[in-house]
Amino acid sequence: MKKRKVKHYSGIGGQAVLEGVMMRNKDMYAVAVRKPDGDIAVEIDEYHGIAYGSKLLNIPFIRGIFVFIDSLILGLKSLNYSSSFYEEEKEKPSKLDEGLDQVSGGHEDTFLMVVTTLLSFVFAIALFMVLPYALSEVLAKFVRNTSLVAIFEGVLRILIFILYILLISRMKDIKRLFQYHGAEHKCINCIEKGRPLTVGNVRKSSRLHKRCGSSFILFVMLVSIVLFFFIRVDSYVLRVVVRIALIPVISGISYEIIRLAGRTDFILVSLISAPGLWLQKLTTKEPDDSMIEVAIKSVEAVFDWKQYLKDSFGYEIDDSWLNDDEPSSDDDEDTDDLELELEDSTASIDEE
Repeated sequence: MKKRKVKHYSGIGGQAVLEGVMMRNKDMYAVAVRKPDGDIAVEIDEYHGIAYGSKLLNIPFIRGIFVFIDSLILGLKSLNYSSSFYEEEKEKPSKLDEGLDQVSGGHEDTFLMVVTTLLSFVFAIALFMVLPYALSEVLAKFVRNTSLVAIFEGVLRILIFILYILLISRMKDIKRLFQYHGAEHKCINCIEKGRPLTVGNVRKSSRLHKRCGSSFILFVMLVSIVLFFFIRVDSYVLRVVVRIALIPVISGISYEIIRLAGRTDFILVSLISAPGLWLQKLTTKEPDDSMIEVAIKSVEAVFDWKQYLKDSFGYEIDDSWLNDDEPSSDDDEDTDDLELELEDSTASIDEE
């Protein structure tokens, strides 16, 4: 059996942006972007969140709601920054631009970000909540078993999401976004496996990670299947309202699951995490070295990985190691370590 490598929780996370990566460590975040001229721009800032300092952030199942909202806000803010490097040369302001400027009081970018967030949220609810329910109601006309209809609705929701991912992944820009997503995961896995953060070490690290947002979304859908199975109302309108109203509850439960998954390798947790890791096969792609360089810049802007390796693994980094871009010969490639976890866990159960 393959030797299991020690993995520690670093606490950092992030997301891919347009030609770049955002990394967050506690209240600090950095966005690194490969500019059109080839240079890497890095913006470092603080983000405290909408419930900063509140005791609500210490309450399980409640804190996940705020984390979810904060991730949306910070994600859109980071995307807005990265896209600014690729905007076409501004022309003379149109009447629409002037109108938006007046409505927003001179804060057009913030206004557009809020509107975009709301529209994205409405689109997501319509596509992944309302549409599956509407289609399941068609089945309900032919099948009297309400439990079966509820399960069908949940499965349909997952299938629509996977189909959506498959369709957008065919777009060139989205494919590159998924590559940067892979670079983000590879950097975190590299650090948490106790390796110096070099291009060579990152290159051979896994692009799958248990704390990924893709896994979170899948948990949201799985949790929704369970809740909608037991919570039922008679009115058609109320059933739609309930599905929307339960989104904060579902996100809170899902956050606790993915938080636990990122901190333990317990067999049951690994089994629960497996579907999310399979989904990441679609939402992450192997990055090239230039993308890895961008991700490393983002990590180093907010995280002292050398101190982390010293504290967590007990050794100091010799700068001469960083000049060697190739991984050490005694460290086997672990690109598929996470994919093997389920297989290893099953084997250990059989042995017992």
